[in-house]
Amino acid sequence: MKIAAFPKCYLDDISVHHTMTVFEWIEMAKDLGAEGLEMYVGFFPTLDDAFVDSVGEAIQRAGFAMPMMCCSPNFTHRDPEVRKREIEKEAAMIRVTRRLGGAGAVCRVLSGQRYPDVSVEEGLTWVAEAITALLPVAREYEIVLGLENHYKDGYWQYPEFAQKMEIFLRVLDAIPERRYFGVQYDPSNAIVAGDDPIALLERVADRVVSMHASDRYLAEGATLDDLRQSDGTLGYSPNLRHGVTGKGLNDYDRIFSILAGVGYDGWISIEDGMNGMDEMKESIDFLKRMREKYFGL
Repeated sequence: MKIAAFPKCYLDDISVHHTMTVFEWIEMAKDLGAEGLEMYVGFFPTLDDAFVDSVGEAIQRAGFAMPMMCCSPNFTHRDPEVRKREIEKEAAMIRVTRRLGGAGAVCRVLSGQRYPDVSVEEGLTWVAEAITALLPVAREYEIVLGLENHYKDGYWQYPEFAQKMEIFLRVLDAIPERRYFGVQYDPSNAIVAGDDPIALLERVADRVVSMHASDRYLAEGATLDDLRQSDGTLGYSPNLRHGVTGKGLNDYDRIFSILAGVGYDGWISIEDGMNGMDEMKESIDFLKRMREKYFGL
């Protein structure tokens, strides 16, 4: 098991406002003590080989690996041409993932947005079709697709179609491939979905190929029931806050115990920094202690 860092705190700065470059983030990350850096599709204003290679060279010079690529394909749009373009974009990022991370790196997939006019059965069909269409590309480039139990891409209008565990498991069951497709597990997203992150992990532990590690805690006086929406999810309430990993609502002892029990040997990417880089460093140090405790590494 190795530990990567993902700058959730700087996504807008790098991807939207362009007040920071991916190269500046790579330099900043040197002091965190991580072994890899997870990349995000928005960090790449162009997918030209020359630019991609320049990012890869910067990652290597800084002493990191690039084990995970964070992508947000939307496979639930009613227009089949839109779904086709989303498949093509994901295929392009699979190629970039191989160029930066080599064989065995993980490229994230999502289901898509939970559009009000798309039924569960329609969404399940379209998502399974899209991921199945991508599997030959994943095999060709020896890249693993990781389906994340996600809440909502920050640039989407609607939450994740497969946010709830019941739907997520149905998507997973519809795609039996295990070598080039698995689960990118995020315990905090399960909490945001109103689900039990341990119950989800117990169901999918043997298919986990990568993991996001962050933590959430409740503002003083707040309860989970206070945050619950009409559909049973929690969403991003100001009363549900980011904090140092290991100090929030997630039971990381149980999580690491389950992962160790199935012999997990993938990457864990710390997804945070919302309250500053010091907290991200503290979170990485916590993960290292947990790794030593449960994996002896």
